[in-house]
Amino acid sequence: MTDTATPTTASRGATVALDIGGMTCASCAARIARTLNALDGVTASVNYATEQATVALPAAHSVEDIIAKFEAIGYTATLPTGSQPAAGDAASDEREPAVTATRNRLIVAAALGLPVLLISMINTLQFTNWQWLTFAMAAPVVLWAGFPFHRAAWKNVLHGAATMDTLISVGTLTSFGWSVYALFWGAAGEPGMKMGFTLTLERGAGRDELYLEVASVVIVFILAGRYFEARAKRTSGAALRALLDLGAKDVAVLRGDDEVRVPIDELAVGDRFVVRPGEKVATDGMVESGVSAIDASLLTGEPVPVEVGPGDAVSGATMNAGGRLVVRATRVGADTALAQIARLVTDAQTGKAPVQRLADRISAVFVPVVIALALGTLGFWIGTGETTATAFTAAVAVLIIACPCALGLATPTALLVGTGRGAQLGILIKGPQVLESTRRIDTIVLDKTGTVTSGRMSVVEVVPDPGIDDDVVLRLAGALEDPSEHPIGQAIAATARDRVGALPEVDGFTNLEGLGVCGVVEGHAVIVGRERLLAERAMPLSPELAAARDAAEDLGRTPVFVGWDGSARAVVIVADAVKPTSERAIAELRELGITPVLLTGDNERAAQAVADQVGIDDVIAEVLPADKVAVVAALQAEGKVVAMAGDGVNDAAALAQADLGIAMGTGTDVAIEASDLTLVRGDLRVAGDAIRLSRSTLRTIKTNLFWAFGYNVAALPLAAAGLLNPLIAGASMGLSSVFVVANSLRLRQFAAISAPAS
Repeated sequence: MTDTATPTTASRGATVALDIGGMTCASCAARIARTLNALDGVTASVNYATEQATVALPAAHSVEDIIAKFEAIGYTATLPTGSQPAAGDAASDEREPAVTATRNRLIVAAALGLPVLLISMINTLQFTNWQWLTFAMAAPVVLWAGFPFHRAAWKNVLHGAATMDTLISVGTLTSFGWSVYALFWGAAGEPGMKMGFTLTLERGAGRDELYLEVASVVIVFILAGRYFEARAKRTSGAALRALLDLGAKDVAVLRGDDEVRVPIDELAVGDRFVVRPGEKVATDGMVESGVSAIDASLLTGEPVPVEVGPGDAVSGATMNAGGRLVVRATRVGADTALAQIARLVTDAQTGKAPVQRLADRISAVFVPVVIALALGTLGFWIGTGETTATAFTAAVAVLIIACPCALGLATPTALLVGTGRGAQLGILIKGPQVLESTRRIDTIVLDKTGTVTSGRMSVVEVVPDPGIDDDVVLRLAGALEDPSEHPIGQAIAATARDRVGALPEVDGFTNLEGLGVCGVVEGHAVIVGRERLLAERAMPLSPELAAARDAAEDLGRTPVFVGWDGSARAVVIVADAVKPTSERAIAELRELGITPVLLTGDNERAAQAVADQVGIDDVIAEVLPADKVAVVAALQAEGKVVAMAGDGVNDAAALAQADLGIAMGTGTDVAIEASDLTLVRGDLRVAGDAIRLSRSTLRTIKTNLFWAFGYNVAALPLAAAGLLNPLIAGASMGLSSVFVVANSLRLRQFAAISAPAS
């Protein structure tokens, strides 16, 4: 990413990242993007979740021009300070007070606002002078708890825009203001006053009534939705923080012949450092001495360990699974492979198009219409000779009935029920922005290792020479591999213990680095390893074993050769086995109209073998993490709406780039944080259920929004006619809210196609 630490580094013609302040909803992000993209030659994307904008500057514009444009439309923009990961942490820290403030406003609003609702709606609770108590409780709810909405609405007025905040502010302030008028200058403040419950439609009927409960409850509901949204936004930088945690924290640097352990930040290019078995490689480098197996699955996603020796390159954050290595650092800090993946994740998250909230899109049209109708109502009744008080009552009633009480419940309740049902099924949905993507998904890109397959090496077949029992092979080979630290050796030992029980002792165990192991087991001189090792000991393969080797290699599997007492006796075939549920999962995704694509860094033969086994036609193999992002972007450029399912660090950037990122819960924290959906059980069948549940939740939200606005629209003609009665307003608000809640609760009956794993 372009360094944007100071204005001088953000030159004309560069691409810069800017931290944005003042956004209150997704429509703010959309308005900023529209404004910037309207500038000649400027290309900008705005991410509401991360509160960042990425702006490509032409030569005609400087970063100062763009910052000035932000300020002109009511927002702030600053260049990040320091490195990207640090900026991510800072952003998270800065958002923490905002989450706390929203929570505190919600607690106060609920504690004061809900009693106002009960007293106002239940006639038997209306004691003498009850109205003054409700006024005292409603005032801080509307004026203090609701202040963020009023501030945002004022900004919208200054810049000629209308959003959900405008509708909330206008409705609540009008309800509160009219109630103040009725209390101090009307008849509502008289002792013994009761709310009028009559179905009679009379002009000017609402003149002496209170609407404090309307103003209070709207603030409570909307604040609840904003609080859960703010909590979700707080974790937006977690993927980058998780990436940083993967690297080594300190390193044993060689100073002459001595090892000195220093913090990783003090490591420089050219330094020689030691990596012992079980330790992480501190940074990218070149092996100078030693032979070992490197578990690079963290970065590559592939389970087969890589054998390395002098002259071979190694990457930081990979695991040394074998012998002691001395490595010379070639890249440190922001230049390492891990840091490059972090930048890919950041770029993909920032570049993802923001999903505008449905309520905001509707509000952009609804608010101006309501205000115009209120002004028209006022002018009409004055023009027809009605008193000013009657005309003003009708105009205010239009604004009051437009106040979105049920609207505050429409999205939060559906999300609460939908995400709760998802959690029961092992599906974690991160937020409302996820839902809109799921309805249009037509392609799903599946990482092979850990998603379609188990992600762990295991024995899939034992092929012995005629007359030799499989269990004998596993007993001898497993016992010999048991002391080994090599991942393939550990897989053989684990399978042997499962199949034949306790393993015998080994005498004279020797690790032949890069080739295999040898020793004496139950009186037999046993060798397990590469074919070359057996050839060096004059142990040629029989035709049956050679055929088994060829068949295994054709399927992209790893053959391990076993010999004892001077002869090659068997081939143990090790592979990353396909999950038993993957084939069914692919079939269910096809039934949803989604085309699966297998994407992997593994070789073509192994990838095609897995694809044939589960029924995938499209295979893209031998790709690096950066290539995975490019593949997803290329599919999107073709007009496809792409979901990506993966579990590794190497998948994180592609998960962020995709329209819908699906992480396997058995994978890394980085992948989970970069995704939109998490499948807790790691069962790919749940991906289909996750998409179906998300689509159902989105349909429920749309239905809720229709009815939430529907009651407003239905009652507006009565209000404009001057016939609005408090009972009609209260009943319509209550019934609409009840419908929204009941409709949302239907999501509890969502049935999963796949049964939970036993």
